[in-house]
Formats: sequence, C-alpha cells, structure tokens
Amino acid sequence: MESTASVNDETECRINFPLGEIRGRQCKSIYDHAYFSFEGIPYAQPPLGELRFRAPEPITPWKGVKDCTKCASKPLQQNPFNESIEGSEDCLYLNVYTKRLKSEQPLPVMVFIYGGSFRSGEARRESYGPDYFMHDDIVLVTFNYRVCALGFLSFADPALKIPGNAGLKDQVLTLKWVKQYISYFNGDPRNVTLFGMSAGAASTHILMLSEQGRDLFKRAIAMSGSALNYWANMPQTSMAYRLAKFNGYTGDNIDANVLKFLNKLDPVKLVVHSLLTKEEQRKLYLFAFGPIVEPYIDESCVIPERPFKMLRRAWSNKISMIIGGASSEGLLMYPVLKKNPDIMKLLYSEPSLIVPEDVYNANTSKENQRMGEQLLKLHFGDKKPNDHSLFKYLDLLGYKIIWHDLHRTLLARLSFALAPTFLYRFDFDSPDFNLNRKRYCGDDKVRGVSHGDELSYLFHSRDTRKAVPNSSEYKMIKRFTSMWTSYATTGDPDCHASDPITWDAVTKYFNFQGVNMGPHLEFKTLPGKEILEEWAKLYKNPEQLCGANKEEDYNWGEPLASTI
Repeated sequence: MESTASVNDETECRINFPLGEIRGRQCKSIYDHAYFSFEGIPYAQPPLGELRFRAPEPITPWKGVKDCTKCASKPLQQNPFNESIEGSEDCLYLNVYTKRLKSEQPLPVMVFIYGGSFRSGEARRESYGPDYFMHDDIVLVTFNYRVCALGFLSFADPALKIPGNAGLKDQVLTLKWVKQYISYFNGDPRNVTLFGMSAGAASTHILMLSEQGRDLFKRAIAMSGSALNYWANMPQTSMAYRLAKFNGYTGDNIDANVLKFLNKLDPVKLVVHSLLTKEEQRKLYLFAFGPIVEPYIDESCVIPERPFKMLRRAWSNKISMIIGGASSEGLLMYPVLKKNPDIMKLLYSEPSLIVPEDVYNANTSKENQRMGEQLLKLHFGDKKPNDHSLFKYLDLLGYKIIWHDLHRTLLARLSFALAPTFLYRFDFDSPDFNLNRKRYCGDDKVRGVSHGDELSYLFHSRDTRKAVPNSSEYKMIKRFTSMWTSYATTGDPDCHASDPITWDAVTKYFNFQGVNMGPHLEFKTLPGKEILEEWAKLYKNPEQLCGANKEEDYNWGEPLASTI
C-alpha cells in the first residue's frame, strides 16, 4: 500500500495511516547514512487499571498529529545491574526506522525482540539504536513488551482472564500491527524477519511454535535463546500468591482475592521482590516470572503445552531459521559466582543440580547423581573442581543455560523442518567493544565473548564508542549487519560484499556445521560438538530430547545411549 508520507525542509516527516497521523524525523546514523525515524508509536491500549496483567487490547485511532520523534518510556522494571526502578506501566509503544519512505519495491522488514531475562529490557535507541542497520535498504521495528509480573503473572481461574504470558501477547499484537500497517512505512508485510536475543530469542522460537505466530513473519533468527531453555519454561507455581504474600497479603490462596490485592498495589511493588525458594535457587532458576504453559486455552493462548511437544507440528517447520550463540555464554553468570562462590562447591557436592530440567524430572535421584558426576567429568576431566576453577564452571553453565537447549532445538529442526536451518557461533573478542562482557565482569580483566555480545555489533548504544572505519570492530559491524539484512532480504545469509564465504544450512549428517564469527568468518564444524553430543545422550528417548517420537525422525547422529 502506498504511503502518504510527506517530508519538509526542517527534517520533519509525517505519515497518515488508518490509525491517524504521526510526526517523525529525518536522521543520520553515526556513519552519515540517512533514514527516517518514527518512535513511540502506540500499538496497544495502555495496560492500566483493569488491563493490568491481561492480554493487550489493540490501539484505537486518534485525532490530530501524534508526536513520534522520541522513544516512549521503557517497561516498568528493576535495573538488574544497579537495582534502580525504571520505566512506566504505560509502555506499549513501538519504533519504526525506515531507510526509504518510497522505493520501487517495498523494503524487507526486521522486527527485534529484546532480552533481559523477561524481567527487564527496553526498545529505546539508547540501547538499540538503528544506526548500523540503516546502511541497508530495510525497515527495522523495535518495541516494548511487558516484563516481570506485569508481563507474566498467571492465574488458573478462567473467570479472571489472566492465564499468563501477557508479555508474549504484546509481541503477537506488535506483529499483527506490523502486518497491517508497515506498508505505510514502505515495508513489505509479506517479508518480515523476526529476530531476538536471549529472552527475545526464546520469545522468537515460542512464536515459531505457537499458532498465534502463524503467518506473521517469514523467517527467524534466534540469538542465544530457545523455547526449550529451562528458563523459558517456567513451572506452574503459586507465584502470584507468593508475590501477594511478599507484599503483606494475609488471605487464602484464592485467585480472585489475590488479584484484587495485587491490582491495588503500587506497580513498583510488582517488579521489586524476592520470591524464589532456596530449592529453586539451588536448581539455578534465574527469575520468578516468565513464559509458562497456560492453565487453560482461550483465544489468545500462546503456549498451550510444553514447547518440546509443539516441535513436530509447528507451523514454522516450513520457514527457515538462523540459530546460534556466543563462544563463552557462561560469562553471564560471572557476577553470580563471584558474589556467591559457594555455588561452585554446591555443584560439586550435588552434581545432580547440573542435570537438564527435563532429564532431572524424569529420573530417579540415583540416576541424576550419576549423570551429574558424568557431566562434571566431561567438563573437568579427572581433576577435582575447586575455587580456582571459576572459568571451567562458567563454561559448564554456558552449556546448561544456553548451548545445550540450542542444540536440542537444532536437532528438532533437523527432524521436522522442511526449510533450511543455519547455525552460527559468535567468537569476536574485542578488548573494549563487547559491552555485555563489560556489564557482567565490570573492571575485572576478563576476556572472552559473553552472552549478548553480538548486540554490540548490531545496534549502536549510548555506551558504544564509534568504531573507526577499517578497524576490526567496524569490519565486524559491517559483516554482522550485512549477513542479517541479506538473510532478511533473500533468505540467504551469505554476504560476499563483506566476506567471500558460503554459509550452508546444517544437515542431518553434518549437524553442527556453521559459521564461526571470529576475526575472520569460517564455515566449519563448530567447537563444542562432542560435548553437546554427550549432553544429548542424557535423554532416555528422542521424544524427551527434541520431540522426535518415531525412530525414523531420529536419524541425524549416533543413537541415544544410557552410558552417561
């Protein structure tokens, strides 16, 4: 659909579309690439009052011209690094950055979902500036979704209409908005790539499995996250009741009464809490609120059953996918282990805690103990782990928290997907440009490529210095964004303009081949393959591992063994 966009000489631009008229602005990236910016566009009714905790309601048309020249407030949250309270409960806004408002063909669209452990995150340009992407002909969409209790509180009583996953439903509504209105920004609604990091990657994969995501995007990129990650599969608990009791509730665990109490609370109290039990902390649960299997199915249900049971019949088996992560994912746990070194002693004394959640729940305590000991031997050899084994522990946790379930997702794609799956490993270790490592490790002299370090090369942020052209950091920015925009445009991540490399899809017999993104790009069997295969052998059958419940599905490697 042709846009009714107008541009004046004062760098202001306007778009009139069915919801109303908005005012944006012309911008230049830090590398002087021109683009158009529309920030703080409402896509849902403010989730206040009776809408708190509930699925979002679509925005209605407005009168007059809405100022969309700056980002809206981030979702209400507690900053995980300094514990300050930030953001607003009124947060359901999105941003559109488009290289061109008019072109011969509409531009491919990329929609990004931020991470933050489902308890923090934002779509503000201070964290996710579009500068690097705007050297290519694309439309980039970033958006806020609700986090913590405001986005993931759940009640089993259908009368309350709060089954959970409201934050995921914000994501669904954003994609519906994109499909309906992105053409007015010169975007192609038939060519949408959904991509996300960490919790955003898990969200991306959840929407690939859920019928709510069907036909809302054409391809996907999951960076360091999957619907199979245990932290993206929260168990059904009485977390709403725990939250109420934490804030002084003295009544019985009756859903209607608990909701009435929580609805009266200052919203800040809904995001500042300590609810995990000691046992949950021992099992390395990372946060209290996140995606759950919804207790009943209604018209907005996103997760009707355990994600691994949704793999076989997922609509997204017909679309392609890129999946991967960082070479030192476990660095995200550096501040936790540094502050609480007893966790290392605990993992050694109770190795069953290392065992993957799905295996742990299906095993006897004796089996879990044996498997945990085997995992310790796999990662430490015959040496006894000690207080000086910090980085080996971090490597082990990187497999448990991220890589193992990425591997399961890859095996599921090899079993069921009819479209290509591409694999990557990010291994570019800059001394000062890998911002997530800096956040996790502070001023400690730690090297390695941490969970989320890819973001430094995809988005400009307030903490990023300007990489000098011809520097290795600048070359990685060009490589990374070019591969991602090439994939969004054509479905092929090859980008011969930046590196003469052919990026083949994984196959059943070469099931861990991908691109290693270091100082140079290499297509090869990625490091860690043998370790991941040993983790996979923990499972008693293919269905438990990756949803494959027929022997012919499981033909991409060695048979599962019970020797570990």
